Amino acid sequence: MLKTTSSVINASQIATPITLPGDVTLSTGNLIIGTAGKGIDFSATSGTGTSELLADYEEGTWTPSDGSGAGLSLTVAAATYVRIGKMVYASFGVTYPATVSASNARVAGLPFTSQNSAVSIHPVSISFTTASGLFSGTVDNNAATFFLVASGGVVFSNTNLSGAILRGTAIYEVA
Repeated sequence: MLKTTSSVINASQIATPITLPGDVTLSTGNLIIGTAGKGIDFSATSGTGTSELLADYEEGTWTPSDGSGAGLSLTVAAATYVRIGKMVYASFGVTYPATVSASNARVAGLPFTSQNSAVSIHPVSISFTTASGLFSGTVDNNAATFFLVASGGVVFSNTNLSGAILRGTAIYEVA
């Protein structure tokens, strides 16, 4: 049964696609999209985008890990993410172990693989750190990892982050 503001519609009266005059209110329960790749279509709004379909929303946790190949064990304070459509916002709080590894610092375990792009446009913002110097990062293309770079573009090594606390957010697009 479907109830609108002016009438009740029984299952036998419903044809697809359903077109209703006015707003639809769900007083209990959820609106469930039962087919992958379907969602909320905003094509009635003006715009020049290539897609106006919101087909994904998800939130959860992820596990940052060492992606440098040095076998380091990061201590994770928190790591959460929100995915809205193709955009992922992955926040993290980690502490690097004391290390002399000169490998390039790389964090793995992002919740989704990033889009493959000719120009890396996936920023990582560091909002707090106990490491010295200013740095930020970039999510690797077509990967679930990111690396950290100093303001002059020099890639940080694990040694630069030895014992450091990092808090930040990676913002990236998935394919």
